[in-house]
Amino acid sequence: MKANGLRKIEYPKIDPVPEGKHRPFWSVMIPTYNCANYLVETLESLLAKDPGPEHMQIEVVDDCSTKDNPEQVVREIGKGRVSFYRQPQNVGLTQNFNTCIRRSIGQVVHILHGDDKVAQGFYERLKLGFHTDDTVGAAFSRHHVINDHGHWLRTSELERQTPGILKNWIEHIALMQRIQFPAIAVKRKVYEAIGGFTPNLSHAADWEMWRRIAVHFPVWFEPKVLAHYRSHSSSHTSQLAMTGDNLKDIHKSIEIAREYLPKSIADPISDKAREYCAFSGINHARYFYDNGCFEVAVAQLHAALACHFSPQVVRASLLLLIKAYLKQLKFLQGSS
Repeated sequence: MKANGLRKIEYPKIDPVPEGKHRPFWSVMIPTYNCANYLVETLESLLAKDPGPEHMQIEVVDDCSTKDNPEQVVREIGKGRVSFYRQPQNVGLTQNFNTCIRRSIGQVVHILHGDDKVAQGFYERLKLGFHTDDTVGAAFSRHHVINDHGHWLRTSELERQTPGILKNWIEHIALMQRIQFPAIAVKRKVYEAIGGFTPNLSHAADWEMWRRIAVHFPVWFEPKVLAHYRSHSSSHTSQLAMTGDNLKDIHKSIEIAREYLPKSIADPISDKAREYCAFSGINHARYFYDNGCFEVAVAQLHAALACHFSPQVVRASLLLLIKAYLKQLKFLQGSS
C-alpha cells in the first residue's frame, strides 16, 4: 500500500483487527530464529511485568528455527500465558516482523526480539506517553546495549531531559539510527496507515520504519533506560558485517527514505546520513582489523566508500589502509 507521501516502494499492507475482537492495550510480539537460549531470559523478564491477558497479548512468532526448540521454551516458561506461532517455512527477518504485526490484536504493538529484554516500568511509562497525547504514533525509551552475557556495553542517547514529544525528530532520526527494537512501541493503526516493514531491506528495515513513522506521526520519548538490546556475534547484524552487506543495506534505506522525507531536508539530510554511514563503516573496519579480521575490514571499507566518496571518507580510508600496511610490514620484518 502507499500512504500519502510514500512513493516508489509498495509497503506491505496491514489490515485492521476484525470488528468485535477483544483488543488489549498491548501486543508484545516476540520474533525468534535460533535464539531459544536467550528466549528463556526474554520471557522471564517480560512475564515479571505482565499485567494480565486482559491488558496484554504475548506471542512468540518463530521463523522456522532449525537449531533449537522455541516452542518448548514457551511451554515451560510461558505455562499457557504465552501463545506460539511457527512459520510454515523460513520467511526471513523482515517478513517475520510483518507477521508479528498482522497477528497482533492490541492497540499498541511492541516487537521484542527473542534475545532482548525490558526493564521494570517500560510498559507503564510508554503507556503514559500514548495517553498524554492521542496524536502520538510511537513511543520509545533509552536503552542499554548488552553483550552475549548480559553485560553493559553502552547506552543510547538522551534525546530530551524529560518525557515528551520530540521536536523536529525527523531531522535527527533521518540522519542516523537512534532506536533499537526493544525500546520502541508503535500504535497498530500507524502500521495500518503506512504499511509494514519493507522486504526490500533486512538490516536497516527498522531504521527505515522509524523514519517513515516520524514523517507522519509525533513520537514520544521516555528518558529512563527501560530496555536492553543484545549485541552478539551470532546476530543477523554481525553476520551481514562479514560481507559489508550491513552498510549496503543502510545505504539502500537512506535512498528509500529520501523519497518521502520533507523536500526541504531530503537531499542534505540524506547526504549527511550517507557520510555518517561511511564513517561508521570505517570504524567497523578499524575494529575488525585490530581483531585480526582483515578480509572483513576490507569488506567494510569497500562498502563505506560505495556509500559516500567524499575527500574526508577517502582520506580516513587511506589512513587506515596505510596503518594496516605498516603494521603488517613491521610484523614481517620482525619475523624474518
